[in-house]
Amino acid sequence: MKNLVLAITGATSGIGRAIAIEGARRGARIAACGRNAAQLESLRLEVEALGQPCLCLTVDVSQESECRQFIQAIEAQYGRLDVLINNAGISMRALFHELDLKVLKQVMDVNFWGTVFCSRYAMPLLLKSQGSLVGISSVAGFQGLPGRTGYCASKFAMHGLLESIRLENHDSGLHVLICCPGFTASNIRNTALNAQGNAQGESPRDEQKMMTAAQVAVFTLNAVQQRKPKLVLTTQGKLTHLLGKFLPAFVNNQVIKVFQRENQRP
Repeated sequence: MKNLVLAITGATSGIGRAIAIEGARRGARIAACGRNAAQLESLRLEVEALGQPCLCLTVDVSQESECRQFIQAIEAQYGRLDVLINNAGISMRALFHELDLKVLKQVMDVNFWGTVFCSRYAMPLLLKSQGSLVGISSVAGFQGLPGRTGYCASKFAMHGLLESIRLENHDSGLHVLICCPGFTASNIRNTALNAQGNAQGESPRDEQKMMTAAQVAVFTLNAVQQRKPKLVLTTQGKLTHLLGKFLPAFVNNQVIKVFQRENQRP
């Protein structure tokens, strides 16, 4: 990825930060955004220590104007854009009938509309470079999960958006990748919103048994370089994706059993 320009949303921690660092190791010039200025500055120093430039902007991707300004800043700084990783996301954990609807809207605003805004303003640059448009999705993008109505809805919507963009540009040279990690060790479960919209503050799962963000970053950038259309990670994720097509009732029962083992489940 030497000298390519790689942009990542939600790059302050977890998968986004890991992709920025892995991209720099592969020679890419980095553009990163997120909501935590201090963590972005830490990322900038780490990327520059690897010998690559790093443009960092504080951005709330739920705001269209801030997404537009992020893409404009990338063009002003680098003059091009080769890969956009739509990674920014939040989760939620509550039963739908107990949910304050502002929670579902907040999740959709970040996960879905953030992808819409950044992708739309990046499209002219990506088409010019015949680059890659990437969505960091989830198993929740093709399988409903209990207690995650808003999160699943946002990822299902992301899949439909990106698959349609792929078809619209099938002979333009644009590459579109939908990446679906399984459970990955990150802070997304700690910051997941409860029924009232407050951060939970703790993970309901054993983070030590999950794939690391660094591992997801390697697989994701490999898939970008190989221009794959879809990437499903972990054995659990691959089985859910495959069996869900042929044995949906069986998969639904297994999903319920897995989530019934969560700590303090809704």
